[in-house]
Amino acid sequence: MKILIVGGNGTIGSKVRDHFAKKHEVITAGRNSGDVTVDMSDSTSVRAMFEAIGTVDAVVCTAGEAKWAEFDTMSEDDFYIGIKSKLMGQVNLVRIGKAYMNPGGSFTLSTGILADHPVLMTTSAAMVNGAIHSFVKAVCLELKNSIRINVVSSGLVEDAVDHYGDYFPGHNPIPMAKVVNGFVKSVEGASTGEIIRMYDNC
Repeated sequence: MKILIVGGNGTIGSKVRDHFAKKHEVITAGRNSGDVTVDMSDSTSVRAMFEAIGTVDAVVCTAGEAKWAEFDTMSEDDFYIGIKSKLMGQVNLVRIGKAYMNPGGSFTLSTGILADHPVLMTTSAAMVNGAIHSFVKAVCLELKNSIRINVVSSGLVEDAVDHYGDYFPGHNPIPMAKVVNGFVKSVEGASTGEIIRMYDNC
């Protein structure tokens, strides 16, 4: 398969990239690095990326940002960071990318545990994650040419504990191999419209 990984040089994306590269053709995309560059928040940039790489068999996204801050301090523009990047960025990968997806291909988006178990300072990130879950469950009903779509939702991964562990008191870190398997299930499996939760109930 020819697999595009947006965010393929990030904490999770690099591990997903290395796994799929063992037996598939992998193309990475990122804002500042990768085989091609893309600004997910800009639909023109997303379209240019697909024009540059051509048709694909799978698109995996492990990118997207949202503002973490106390709710009382957040402005409308602060919320739009997550809406434009993580939410609409991933929606646009599907909206635009479906024209470049080979029949029977798949999209795999990314969210996280905050959709189900938010913590302090995550009103924006939790909101965006929940919206992506609803988007995936709805859009799978309308994609044509047997194109599938799923979303992998991870908890705090082991490789990010040093940076984010203090935000997730009492959460069990998720082994990176387990997270990678969520993406494998989506790309190489047969399911669609699934929220693949890679964490225990908290």
